[in-house]
Amino acid sequence: MGTKGRRKERRKKTRKMATIFLSNAQAFSSCCSSKSHPIVSCKGTVNEHSQPSSTVISRRRICLNLTAAAATTTLLFSSSLVGLKEANAAILEAEDDEELLEKVKKDRKKRLEKQGAIVSATKETGYLQDLVYKLSKVGEAIEKNDLSTAGSVLGSSKDTEWVQKVNYALNKLSSSAEEKTEIDTFNSSLATLISSVSKNDIEGSKVAFVASANAFEKWTALTGLVEQLKGL
Repeated sequence: MGTKGRRKERRKKTRKMATIFLSNAQAFSSCCSSKSHPIVSCKGTVNEHSQPSSTVISRRRICLNLTAAAATTTLLFSSSLVGLKEANAAILEAEDDEELLEKVKKDRKKRLEKQGAIVSATKETGYLQDLVYKLSKVGEAIEKNDLSTAGSVLGSSKDTEWVQKVNYALNKLSSSAEEKTEIDTFNSSLATLISSVSKNDIEGSKVAFVASANAFEKWTALTGLVEQLKGL
């Protein structure tokens, strides 16, 4: 049974105990609401001159006794409910801690697997290191308004060999949807950068370069490659 199932079962038992208690309390209340009538319990022989040995107990006295018993039961039951509630909260807290611990273990396992994949992907990290080098050169050239140098580094199309290698590496080392979103942003910005440089659009080139660099940096942070690549 899962965590939700266990919680549901405990709540069901608590409601059942409350229902039994309320039923008993209603029975006590019904008894006390009736008119008082004497109840005679007889022992031995009684005549009109002798002191009766019977004890006369009114229904009211019985109800008072039952009311007192009900009050005691209420206190005991209330205490039990408080104790049950506290115990239930402790169990839920322990289960939450277990769930959190399991999540931490799974996240750690994923990180270790990711690190292992990165370490073994020497070819892919080489392609990405080349990208860092190219972005650095392009950034320096754009800062100097030297778009001819930037164009010679980037090439004239997004279908050049180095761009294809970079995309291969990015996709190979990505696993989450967030990482893949940053890849799409990077590719879109890079295409705009190449187009702006080829058109000699200095302002458009600057904006596209910043967008490309930011998307790539976010991707390296998500994947854990930020410490593997030099120059970031």
